[in-house]
Amino acid sequence: MFKNIAIIGDGGMGTVLGMLLCEKGIAARIWGYDRRQLEEIAKNRENRKFLPGYKLPKELEFEHDDKRIMSGADLIVSAVPCQFIRPVWTRLKGYVPQEVPIVSVAKGIENDTLLRPTEILAEILRSDFRVQISATQSSARSTQTAERSERLAVLSGPTIADELARKLPATACSASRDESLARKIQHTFSDNVPWFRVYTNTDIVGVELAGAMKNVIAIAAGIIDGAGAGDNAKAALLTRGLAEIKRLGITMGARPQTFSGLTGLGDLVTTCISPTGRNRSFGERIGKGQTIEQAQGATESVVEGIATCESVIALAERYGAEMPITQAVYKVLFENKPVRTAIADLMKRRLKAE
Repeated sequence: MFKNIAIIGDGGMGTVLGMLLCEKGIAARIWGYDRRQLEEIAKNRENRKFLPGYKLPKELEFEHDDKRIMSGADLIVSAVPCQFIRPVWTRLKGYVPQEVPIVSVAKGIENDTLLRPTEILAEILRSDFRVQISATQSSARSTQTAERSERLAVLSGPTIADELARKLPATACSASRDESLARKIQHTFSDNVPWFRVYTNTDIVGVELAGAMKNVIAIAAGIIDGAGAGDNAKAALLTRGLAEIKRLGITMGARPQTFSGLTGLGDLVTTCISPTGRNRSFGERIGKGQTIEQAQGATESVVEGIATCESVIALAERYGAEMPITQAVYKVLFENKPVRTAIADLMKRRLKAE
């Protein structure tokens, strides 16, 4: 197991993982971009902005200094929202110990590059990582795809931070091309924690794509809720939404079975039914007639599915994948298409076999 862990990001997930580790007796410290916010969390022993109502263990430390946060760490957790990974890690990259692995808990796809979280990290840190990079050009966008790094992993699954803080039963998946790293992360977070069970996987592509794309389907689920379209419609949405996720994932090299597991079906169900999920809640406000600005303004947290929707549309075009639900969400969010019209158009699509 890892014994000294630096967590980059003071949001809900970074905070709750720090709580879990400290309660196990593992040294954990959290870095935040905003010094004042980090000092408030440390002073109050509560993350009132992103995880209110939970007292933080006295052992959990907070550090704003870029160099000190990395000192002595044998594992680094990247808990920064996807669209902020590049600026944060560009700032920190000079202090990252060469031999220390990084596990990402972000779920998204970077807009400009269409890279997954671990690909962004590999690109930024490529001078230190053993990475092979290939470049392609598509519709004025340059995408560098990091194909290999033995130091990168993902921790993902149906993990709502508030429920983890309440120690309700939960599962997740530790994914890495390096099976030994995946297992070591598995034991670090799961050993002697009766309410948190971690599995392993080597399909890092599928795990990250599923975690990103389910946020778009969650927005659609919220729209269904807000529009009062009913449970039948929501069941159809989840089923056909998963088919879309799987369709694009397979064309990008993911394994089909990954999408039936915790990071695929499991995370999708949780995100689409949870009343507190920020992507579903955002979609519900859209379904009730709010503008995208009004719906975003109702939450302090980043609604990853908004940016991810744009990225998935671009990936679908690149790989020739049919994504009708994602396209419908895009048109509602960015082209002001009426919700009822979007639902009706989906229902009127050409009939075909399942």
